[in-house]
Amino acid sequence: MKALDLRKLGLAVAAPVLAILVAFVVTSIVLLAAKDPVGAVWTQLLTPPKPRLVVAIINSAAVYYLSAIAVAVGFRMNLFNIGVDGQYRVAAFAAAVFAGQGWLPGPLNVLVSLVIAMVAGAFWAGIAGWLKVTRGVSEVISTIMLNAIATAMVSYLLSKVAKSTSGSNVTNTKTIPADSQLGGFGLIPGTPNKIYTLILVSILIGFLYWLVLNKTRFGYDLRATGRSESAAVASGVNVKRMVLTAMLISGAIAGLVGMPLLFGQDFSYGTTFQPGLGFAGIAIALLGRNNPIGVAFGALLWSYLEQQSNGLQITANVSSQIVYIIQGVIVLAVVIAYEVVRRTGLRMEQRRVARELSASTTAPTPEGAPA
Repeated sequence: MKALDLRKLGLAVAAPVLAILVAFVVTSIVLLAAKDPVGAVWTQLLTPPKPRLVVAIINSAAVYYLSAIAVAVGFRMNLFNIGVDGQYRVAAFAAAVFAGQGWLPGPLNVLVSLVIAMVAGAFWAGIAGWLKVTRGVSEVISTIMLNAIATAMVSYLLSKVAKSTSGSNVTNTKTIPADSQLGGFGLIPGTPNKIYTLILVSILIGFLYWLVLNKTRFGYDLRATGRSESAAVASGVNVKRMVLTAMLISGAIAGLVGMPLLFGQDFSYGTTFQPGLGFAGIAIALLGRNNPIGVAFGALLWSYLEQQSNGLQITANVSSQIVYIIQGVIVLAVVIAYEVVRRTGLRMEQRRVARELSASTTAPTPEGAPA
């Protein structure tokens, strides 16, 4: 049993390592074809980050983690929620408008704003869930359209409620009160920059995701429905209700994606609010295989590459866009590598079972025992 566990562990580690090696080789080939300095690029990307960058990597990873967990909830249900980008935009705008009014004292203002963000995200995702269970509309199609609608709607509403910054084209909602602005944790020595306070929310969501998925009946039903809808129906699971519930939960988590930025960095929602967080979450969920620990490593890797790429233009005279190639190749390589490793593990298991069956059939019959 111990040897089998070690073999499974080796196979689990082999896939991401293989993916990173493939990404390294492919990116190096691209750099050589473009006549860019391969060594200088990898030196910059692999140089240990300074304390300021370490904080930026952790903060960015905390945001990406929430996005990836939101996607992972859908993946475990065999739902492809690619609407996280629209869901967190709607949620961040709603929370920013409420928090900016300052109707409640600091901590309570933050707490209620988080609830509003979750409700807004769940509502926006729930539209896609409702369309799927009542009209059979693919969540891929509906969430793509809802992303476009969310972007246009938030932009329109922002123009109605926001204030323009003097001498700038940037528009923002009202800045949240000072007592609702979260200063963060000074955990990294050597830099005044601080880690987002709401990284605690990311950690809590990761723990609850693991707990609910692996230790509750609801989590079992969700996983069972994702693996075999017909088997879930046979065991008494209401599949339509599970689909809608999974989309609501995914959307609620997506609603939290922008909260660390809102309360720890920007203090308002505006035209400069960070875009693309939802689409990064899809890639990171794939990297982490929907496992809360794996997703955490994927988020850190994604964030590390982004932050380290900022110096490529200066140190290597290479565009930072090369990192998008690395990230894309890693995602593709991970998908392929896990399938290769899965098939390899299956063949190894088949050979092991065959050996055991062969040994049991050829074993000598004890003397006196019936043949």
